[in-house]
Amino acid sequence: MIFNSLVFVVFFAIVLILHSMPFSWRVKKINLLIASYIFYAAWNPPFVILLWLSTVVDWFAARGLAAAENPWKRRAWMMVSIVVSLGLLCYFKYGHFLLDNFAHMVSMAGFKYSPPKSSIILPIGISFYTFATMSYTLDIYLRRSAPARNFLDYALFVTFFPHLVAGPIMRPTELVPQFEVPHQATASQMRFGLALMTLGLFEKSVLADGFLGPVVDLVYNGRSAPGFIDAWMGTLAFSGQIFCDFAGYSITAIGAALCLGFALSDNFRFPYAAIGFTDFWRRWHITLSAWLRDYVYIPMGGNKRGNARTYFSLMATMLIGGLWHGASWTFVVWGGLHGLYLSVERMLRKPFRGYHPGPIAGAALGLLTFLFVNIAWVFFRAKTFPQAIVILRGMFGRNHHAEPILAAIYLITTTLIIGGLLLAHSLMRNKTLEMAIARLHPATLTALWTIMAFAVVIQHGESNGFIYFQF
Repeated sequence: MIFNSLVFVVFFAIVLILHSMPFSWRVKKINLLIASYIFYAAWNPPFVILLWLSTVVDWFAARGLAAAENPWKRRAWMMVSIVVSLGLLCYFKYGHFLLDNFAHMVSMAGFKYSPPKSSIILPIGISFYTFATMSYTLDIYLRRSAPARNFLDYALFVTFFPHLVAGPIMRPTELVPQFEVPHQATASQMRFGLALMTLGLFEKSVLADGFLGPVVDLVYNGRSAPGFIDAWMGTLAFSGQIFCDFAGYSITAIGAALCLGFALSDNFRFPYAAIGFTDFWRRWHITLSAWLRDYVYIPMGGNKRGNARTYFSLMATMLIGGLWHGASWTFVVWGGLHGLYLSVERMLRKPFRGYHPGPIAGAALGLLTFLFVNIAWVFFRAKTFPQAIVILRGMFGRNHHAEPILAAIYLITTTLIIGGLLLAHSLMRNKTLEMAIARLHPATLTALWTIMAFAVVIQHGESNGFIYFQF
């Protein structure tokens, strides 16, 4: 079940009705838990067992951690949680990847080995809910938080359908306390939540799928090598597509939760207005960035143990972040490029310490950041290294005698959308969406909402699944 479907509209309407009924708070939570399992089972019912297994194991591991005084017992409980959580993730997400690379290494050593064919299916959202459950046991192991008071609250934290399959990656300390006391959306929360859902679906269905997706497919899935303009337009279109697709999901999820009276963490803060790569990762997929910082980068030493350890930690964290996105070396290269960007930026901080760019220099640095982010996006979108090299050659004008791929209408719409996106992000760089909406006249806000809702309805039936579902 996806947000941009009529099935979800019916499902969500039923959930809202049940949540507004005069039931006890416990009954309402049970209704939400059942609804969340139904939401997840709509893709592949057997995978609910994996979700339930991950939930139960980490629940008991956390209780064991909280009760144990002996350091060895605490480590043992922590290892149970890590082995089960990462074991399931590695098997289902990286099983094929590990086997294929092992076979390649063996063949390089002069031996013949063909890995057995398997039909492993990636459970949707496993990367997201695995990180959520791991943060629960890790925080208890590190004595940052206490276990949830009851299993229902914890199970609902893991499975709560708005954030279940593609984030935001919530922490137990952010969501479990909300489930402990009754929550019901006010009239203003309901209006704002529905407005956010409309905006999110407009970004996803209309911009990402309707306008930008076809441009990306023509360039990246085409049989001919793109020229300079086509390669850049296809990559710029993907930068807009991946943002509108994923930010659209996050905004829809936040809006759906708000309609039920709950608050989810912000996941995007106008990232294409970033000045520098540290700033970019404070604005892009914020909950993943914070997770990697707190549970990978800082435990590795962070920036407290000298420059060498800092650069190693940065690179290792971003390589892990790249691999988290997909079982392919292209994702690892994407993460490695961002690790390189962050390391070089850190090296340049010392000679430029105290420098504060003015408006023109800030705009130039922002465009430079966007340029390098787009170069990295090539490896994120390309399915193979040869394909990525072909696109990069085109972007640097090396595909001589390339035939035009994109029609004029695609060039115009992509330019207008990406230009509008960059302008909107730059204007909203130091603002929030709530601030912008609050300043709009009610008539203007109603007109914008009507236009977006109408466009979403028109586009219905031609929209695709969210890109981050595959991660």
